[in-house]
Parts: sequence; C-alpha cells; structure tokens
Amino acid sequence: MAGPADQRRLFRLVQDGRLCTLRRELRAAGHAGCAGPAGDTLLHCAARHGRRDVLAYLVETWDLDIEAANRDYKRPLHEAASMGHRDCVRYLLGRGAAVDCLKKADWTPLMMACTRRNLEVIRDLVEHGANPLLKNKDGWNSFHIASREGDPLILQYLLAVCPSVWKTDSKIGRTPLHTAAMHGCLEAVEVLLQRCQYEPDCRDRCGLTPFMDAVQCGHTDVARLLLKKHKVEKWFGSAIHRAAVTGQDEAIRFLVSELGVDIDARAGSTHLTALHFAAKEGHVSTVQTLLSLGADINSKDERNRSALHLACAGQHAACVQFLLSSGLQDSPDVTGTLAQHLTRSPDVLQCFSHSTMAEGVCRGRQ
Repeated sequence: MAGPADQRRLFRLVQDGRLCTLRRELRAAGHAGCAGPAGDTLLHCAARHGRRDVLAYLVETWDLDIEAANRDYKRPLHEAASMGHRDCVRYLLGRGAAVDCLKKADWTPLMMACTRRNLEVIRDLVEHGANPLLKNKDGWNSFHIASREGDPLILQYLLAVCPSVWKTDSKIGRTPLHTAAMHGCLEAVEVLLQRCQYEPDCRDRCGLTPFMDAVQCGHTDVARLLLKKHKVEKWFGSAIHRAAVTGQDEAIRFLVSELGVDIDARAGSTHLTALHFAAKEGHVSTVQTLLSLGADINSKDERNRSALHLACAGQHAACVQFLLSSGLQDSPDVTGTLAQHLTRSPDVLQCFSHSTMAEGVCRGRQ
C-alpha cells in the first residue's frame, strides 16, 4: 500500500496529467492507490482537473469504480460537471455513470453543471436523462441554480426541454425571479419575464419581492425592468429601508428622485426611517446621501430614538461624528436614555467630547 507521501504524489501526477509517469508508478506499485483525506479517489481527481486520458486509463486498466463517492458523496461525474469538463462528462456518461446521483445536500451533476456557464455540458447531461425538476435540500432545482448564474441561453434551453421547470420555489419561498434579481442578472430577468408567468410582487417567506431584492442589492437596471415589464406594486417604502440597510446609495437616489418615494417613510410599528436603518449599520455615505436628498435628521422612532441612538448603539464612530457635525443634537428617548449613554467605544465617546468642545468654542466667539 502506498504511504501518504506516495499517495500525494499519485494525486499530483493525475492533477498534472502526467499519464506516462503515472502509468509507470502504478505498475510498479501494483495497485491504484487508496482514497485521499476527503475520500477522493484518483478518478475524482482526474475528473475535477479535466484529465480525460487519465480518467480512461484508470477506469479501463485499473477498473476503478466510476460510482465511487467521497465523504461529501460526490462522484467523479459531479466533479467533471461542476468544473465544466465536457470530455470527462461524456466519457463517464458513456461508461454508464448514474446521471442523477446525489451528493451531500442532494445536488445532482446537472445542478453542479448549472453553476457554470457551459451549455454543452448541461445538454449532454439532459440528453442522457438528467431530470431538471429534481430539487436539492434547499428546494432549488437546476433552473433555479441557473437563474443565479444568469446565462440566458441556458435558461432558454432548460425551458425548451422542460417547459414547467420555472414553476418552482425554494423552501423559503424564493423563486428563480427573486434569485436573478438579487444577483443583478438583467438578461436572465428578461428571459424570466418573457417566458415564465411569475406573479407580480411574489413574496418569499421574509416578505421580499424580486423588486426589493434588486433594490437592496443595488441593481437599479433590474429594478427598472421589473417596474416596466412586471407591473410591480408600490412597495417602495419597504424598498428604501432595505436599500438603507445594505448601503445602496444609487438605489436610494433612484427610489427618491425617479419614483418619488417618501424619504422619511416609516417602517411599520417601529416608525424607523431609512436614516435610522443606515445609522444602525454605520453606513456614513448612505446617511450623507439621505440627508442630501432631504431626510429629516431629527426624525424619531416610536421609542423617541434618533439616528444618533442607533449609531451609538452600534458603536459606529464615523457615523456618530458625521451626525453630530451635521447638527443632530443628543436627546433622551422614552426611557430618558441619551444616545451617548449607549456608547462603549472610546472612539465614539471622543466624538461627543469633540462636539462639546466645538460648541464651547462657538459660544465663546458669540
């Protein structure tokens, strides 16, 4: 049996495609080695690195099992499909590899292939019987995965071979349209709107629509397309809060300047505004953007907290400094707590010291 060093050398030879040397060393050893630390065989390594000639040699000379699974239950076909090595995929399929074998989390080779923009590999798998409707443990089928990558040709192909493949959502209620919008895949969104029948403003379990996903991730081109083609309802108040949380300044300008969203719209019973959300996350540039667009710097939530309270609670010194320098005065909330009482960071406390000193200088000059 090969020792650890010898085994590592064999894997390196396979990875580098050094077939002649590999053939010589395996003949001398009299066996094809053992599985590596992750349970990979030499076949896994050959498939992963696209070494079709090595793959064929190991199967045909050493009779290695093409259905061998590593510790993640990945088989050589998973490896070849995930890396887009078409010649290895075709070889394994030609040798009778199970086309819908499952790895950990219930991923099939077709799902793995859909993480790459390689239509030929996807077509080979489908033509050998791969089922696009199968779902992984999160409830994603191959079409959903392809929507995240955003290749319109792959989406159109999957719709052609399986017209109902778009009728899917994940275990948390997210559709392929949500996913494509979130990742800013404009061409994919165009295909989904043209070829599929998603409900306008379909919401996931968290209440998010594709429009909100596009906005909170800063994809204003996708948001515009959804508005134009998908009859999006005006859930814009929630959208501006999402954009503030994620610090998407361009999206905020789009919502306020182009769509007329109320910049001081309040979130449900909490009465938090976009300014509160941005301050809570410490997004200084977003706070600047909101104020430049006319946000009320003195807005309070239902607990009478200002944006300064939330910035202090998050220990965001730069944000605290900017709010103070912009004229926001500290004031008590409903419990009598000042924003500065929430500070633990010396840097944040120093902001208040500087602010007090600046006020003293101004009074002295008056």
